[in-house]
Amino acid sequence: MNRRYLILAMLLALVSSCTGSGQRQGPDKGETWRALHVLNYKTDKALEKFSLKIPELAEKGINVLILEVDYNFDFKSHPELRMKQYITKEGARKFAAVCRENDIRLVPQFQCVGHQSWAEHTFTLLTVYPELDLTPGYDMKNEELYCREWDIMNPRVYEIVFPLIDEIMEAFEADAIHVGMDEVFLLGTEHSPTTKGMNTAELYAKAVNDIYAHLVTARGWEMLMWADRFIDGEKIDLGKWESSENGMAPAIDMVPKDIVMCPWHYSKRDSYESLPVFLEKGFRILPSSWHDVEAGKALITYSLGLDNSAMLGHLFTTWGRGRDDIANYPPVKENIGLLKD
Repeated sequence: MNRRYLILAMLLALVSSCTGSGQRQGPDKGETWRALHVLNYKTDKALEKFSLKIPELAEKGINVLILEVDYNFDFKSHPELRMKQYITKEGARKFAAVCRENDIRLVPQFQCVGHQSWAEHTFTLLTVYPELDLTPGYDMKNEELYCREWDIMNPRVYEIVFPLIDEIMEAFEADAIHVGMDEVFLLGTEHSPTTKGMNTAELYAKAVNDIYAHLVTARGWEMLMWADRFIDGEKIDLGKWESSENGMAPAIDMVPKDIVMCPWHYSKRDSYESLPVFLEKGFRILPSSWHDVEAGKALITYSLGLDNSAMLGHLFTTWGRGRDDIANYPPVKENIGLLKD
């Protein structure tokens, strides 16, 4: 990794932590974020049906909605990357209007770097442009690897991807975006010709900073991301999914501090040691739970007990659960009352 790049990345992180560049406080200044993450709403019809639930979600207290879009959009810059099921600009605008009417901040999500495939299915970026695959030619049936990743060293990736994100943000009239970036495993491995043997923390920081430069520095949007790669699995025993066990964690000191970090912890624990680490480093955080009601309650209780203004609130993830009655999704129904301002 270029030493000059590393120094510049660390300076960028330092300046950001001092100036608070690009920071926003959430739905209203000082208001607790009561956020919900959803996916698999891939068409206008699905969004229209979902919009009927928005008033009830707002009544429950949800004030931030993270909607995973990815390649399910009617792209004009690169129509070849549109999935078979997709949301149109008109559909996005209508859904955004419903969210605004109910005082819910809508945050689109576009999975960056990792999660470019699921099971045997590789998504459109790497099927249309296989030269952008981080591990070209390796395990093309996806039988051994978890998810394919794009090549962070190839500038052509961002020439294609950034216009896609711009279209999604413009259509949903959003001022914040979640970029995913969880569970990245292939950087620096022997299967990656462009990154083999390189420092994984520096590689990951490069990816984060390149994306940040477009989204925050150039566009002025707020950037959220999953935080698992910044958690040192050698110091906090969480396993290779919930934390990093391949040397990637030092990237936490190489990225801007105004990124909203979303550390996800889905099991019930006596303490959640990652949260103080992010707070001490100067990040705002949005801890994230899943379907286990008691685990979510433990995480919320622990996070609120830290009594830190950088603790924005809580993010309830669904990962396909509760879709038929999302307003009564048990973790939200049972635990949102803990998040009073």
